[in-house]
Amino acid sequence: MRQRLSSEPDRYRGRRRVPTPPRSRYAAVVTTAFVGAGIVAIGANALPDAKSVNPSVLDELRQASVASQDAADRTDSADRSTRSERSDGKTAEQDLWLLPLHGYDFKSPYGMRWGKLHTGIDLVAPEGTPFKAIHAGTVTKAGWFGGYGYAVIVKHSDGTEAIYGHSSTLTVKEGQEVKAGDQLGLVGNTGHSYGSHLHLEIHVKGEPQDPVAWLKDRGVDIQFEDESFYGDVAPS
Repeated sequence: MRQRLSSEPDRYRGRRRVPTPPRSRYAAVVTTAFVGAGIVAIGANALPDAKSVNPSVLDELRQASVASQDAADRTDSADRSTRSERSDGKTAEQDLWLLPLHGYDFKSPYGMRWGKLHTGIDLVAPEGTPFKAIHAGTVTKAGWFGGYGYAVIVKHSDGTEAIYGHSSTLTVKEGQEVKAGDQLGLVGNTGHSYGSHLHLEIHVKGEPQDPVAWLKDRGVDIQFEDESFYGDVAPS
């Protein structure tokens, strides 16, 4: 093998690489234009230029949008009205006071009797006559209650309590929620009683009040068997 002398000129060392000519600016511009046109075409198919749409079609779209908004506004207004009516109805129910029964004789008012305080009123009625809650609340007692016989105690939302005594039968149980006008039991002659009647007491902070004055302040005249709120919210 012939060795190359160091002094022999390198026939390759002086060879120059012919550079590849750069991509034409014109080609780049054309390519970009084609890609951009494709994107614009796709966008144009999805969202047509409003100027290319018939004006009547735009008017119809605007009218449909206005009609849809009006319908939504009416629905929202109706929902608010319904919620308001429900709230008003619930408030009216909670404020309602009624007579405990009808067709009775008012006997033995609140006050001193036989040397001691008679802490309620007696409403004479035939045994088995249904009696009802005078106001909404929770039944805290339903059963035998000493001298009251079979009795029901209802605690109202304002903390006051109503006691219904001498029943023959009870139709509610302890813990039950009742509304004004709901039946609680039947008039009887149990406990310390001298005839068939309903004994009714009102207690405020554990102290008995005169049911006549208390109920009259709430639109119920129990002496004359009148309830002014009866027509506003009918009892169930």
